[in-house]
Amino acid sequence: MGKLVWDQAGQKTYETGIDHGVLYDVDAQGNYVDGVAWNGLTAVTESPSGAENTDLYADNIKYLILKSAEQFGGTITAYTYPQEFEKHDGSADLATGVKIGQQSRAPFGLCYRSNVGNDTSGQDYGYKLHLIYGASANPSERNYQTINDSPEAIEFSWEFSTTPVNVTGFKPTALVTIDSTKATEAAMTAIEAVLYGTDGTVSYDAVTPVGTENPSTEGWYERSGSAEPYTYTLTTDTTVDSQKTYYEKTETGATVARLPLPDEVKRIMTAAG
Repeated sequence: MGKLVWDQAGQKTYETGIDHGVLYDVDAQGNYVDGVAWNGLTAVTESPSGAENTDLYADNIKYLILKSAEQFGGTITAYTYPQEFEKHDGSADLATGVKIGQQSRAPFGLCYRSNVGNDTSGQDYGYKLHLIYGASANPSERNYQTINDSPEAIEFSWEFSTTPVNVTGFKPTALVTIDSTKATEAAMTAIEAVLYGTDGTVSYDAVTPVGTENPSTEGWYERSGSAEPYTYTLTTDTTVDSQKTYYEKTETGATVARLPLPDEVKRIMTAAG
C-alpha cells in the first residue's frame, strides 16, 4: 500500500442535513407497511447505548471483559408530524375533532435521508438512507408559550427506543444504513422504489352520466387541449352539463411505500447491484 497520505482530493467527506422522512406502520405479521411522508422533520438523533464493559478478575489479574447487550434509541424532532403518527404517540379519536391521550403506543418504522458531501462535489456527493425498525415513542413534553415580538414555531420532540429485528447470519438490529456513494445507482433506485412507493399508470376514460349525478362529488374530470397530451382537471360542476364530456381517472400498478426488513434489503440491493 505504501506510505499513508492524508487529505487527498475527494476524500474529505462529511454528512449534513436531513430530509425524505417516511413513517411506517407495523401490521400484525410484523411487516412495515403504509408509508407516509413525514413533513417538517428537523432532526433524528441516533443514540446507541449499552455495550458496557464488566471486568472479571481471577488469579489476582484481569481475567476477561464481558460486554452488555447494545441498545438503540434516539430522539426525533419536527415542526409537525403526519396524522398517522398520532397512534404511535398515544392518541386516539374520541369523536370527530376530539382526541384523547394516554392510550397504547403502537410501534413504528422510520426512514430518513442524510446528505453526504466532500471537498470536490460539495453536498451533491451522495446521501445515506437510515432505516429504523421496532421504534416506540416515549411520552414527550410540549411547551406552549404566548406569542411575543419574537415568535417561534413549536418544535415537537420524541425520545424513542427500539426492539431489534432478526437478520440472517447476524445479531438482530434496529438500524440499517445504506450509502449511495458505495451502492450502485440501480440498487439505490430499486430500494427507493420500495421505501417511497411508485406511481402507477394513469388513464382517463369517458363516463356516461346516469340520472342526476353530481360530477364534482363523483370526482370526474374535464379535458382541455386540442391534441395529446391533454390536460385533465377535476370538474367543479355540481350538475351534469350535457354539452360536456366527463372523464373518470383510473390508476393501475402503483405500489404503496413500505419498509423492507433487513434480509429483504440485502436481496434487493444484491439483485440490482
